[in-house]
Amino acid sequence: MRDRTVLLLAVVAIVSLTGSIALLAVTGPTDSRPDRADASVSVSDGAAGRFARLHAAGVTGSNVSVGIVDPTGFDTESEMIAGQVTETRSFGGESVDDTREAHGTATAAVVSRTAPDAALYLARVDSVDSYRQAVDWLVRENVDVIVAPVSFYGQPGDGTGPVARSATRATERGSVFIAPAGNMAQSHWSGQYTTAVVQNRTVAFTNESQKNYIRGGTEITVWLSWERSHGDEEYTVELYRTNGTDSRLVARSQPYRGDDVPNGRIVADVRPGDYYLVIRGPPSPTGARLRLVSPTHDLQHTSARNSIVAPGTAQEVITVGAYNSRVEQLEPFSSRGPTVDDRTGVDIVAPDRQFAAAAPDGFVGSSAAVPYVGGTAALMLEANESLSPRETERLLEQTTKDVGRPRLDNETGHGAVRPVRAVRSAQNRTDG
Repeated sequence: MRDRTVLLLAVVAIVSLTGSIALLAVTGPTDSRPDRADASVSVSDGAAGRFARLHAAGVTGSNVSVGIVDPTGFDTESEMIAGQVTETRSFGGESVDDTREAHGTATAAVVSRTAPDAALYLARVDSVDSYRQAVDWLVRENVDVIVAPVSFYGQPGDGTGPVARSATRATERGSVFIAPAGNMAQSHWSGQYTTAVVQNRTVAFTNESQKNYIRGGTEITVWLSWERSHGDEEYTVELYRTNGTDSRLVARSQPYRGDDVPNGRIVADVRPGDYYLVIRGPPSPTGARLRLVSPTHDLQHTSARNSIVAPGTAQEVITVGAYNSRVEQLEPFSSRGPTVDDRTGVDIVAPDRQFAAAAPDGFVGSSAAVPYVGGTAALMLEANESLSPRETERLLEQTTKDVGRPRLDNETGHGAVRPVRAVRSAQNRTDG
């Protein structure tokens, strides 16, 4: 049996203040979302029991390689992963080894706990290009499963951007690609620039307001993007500080040159206070669909619908939402579908708080949910090496527990992943 590789593209919530990095990865929620109390919680009895049964049956990820791509690097000497690290590589200017950040190591630890005999391949990236290089490298290495808990903002919502296209190509070349839905349900707005909403070149977030107030810390990042068919038009988002009476312009978005997508962004350090956003477009309404996302702040006016982020927007990938299994509810911040081109968006959901103790400040959100599915997929491929990417996805979906509206929906997809049933179905496919 040839070696199997699972790639965990785990890019964390780092707000880059340099112009060269386009990615702001998904970690846990920002400060307006659930707190960090879960950081002291280890693997729950439920999660431990599910995987322990599989491990006791001899399904441990043997002959499976797991790759993790992360901009923070890894503590390769950590006792959680050191014995499983096979190869490391940097695709940017930073060393792979980094003991200051816990996210990459925590992501690897989730895989280690779910697939304890898997070999780990660790890669560090610092841009869209280096991300694509990492994916291409692992595909050339005959990677079988790519798990990508990373979010790129300012990308198209229909899977046509460079990040999503890279994921689709990997799937077409035989890799199972698993990506997060994102944590943007409370931080995303979308709408059209039409006669009904234009006022002095200002887009209306609601019928009553052209201002979108934000909540959060003093490091503010905002992305505005629009359709390629309107790529020759200019749209900007502006950040204002207000005292309730007077307002002052603080920052205006600048075009981002790191990809081929019509977008712009604001990255700013500001003083504590009250702030709001305004979007401006051409003098005449164009009908263009706009998307506003802040990975650092919740928005006053939001659109949970269509809030899936790249690479989760890609064709043929398995897109995973964050599910709180303790209260049996979808996380309020977990992004929802459909995609802009009207695909379901979310395929399945997975627990995101089972491994909270893997990182000192907690490990919650899509970043934690996706490697949970990645470990499950690794065990499935060990149980049945003949599974194709489509068959692996289908078995994961067919064995879920319906936790949302009846049948398939845009919030929870097919339902919550059930590792034991998924692996047993893979084994039965072998037997049949």
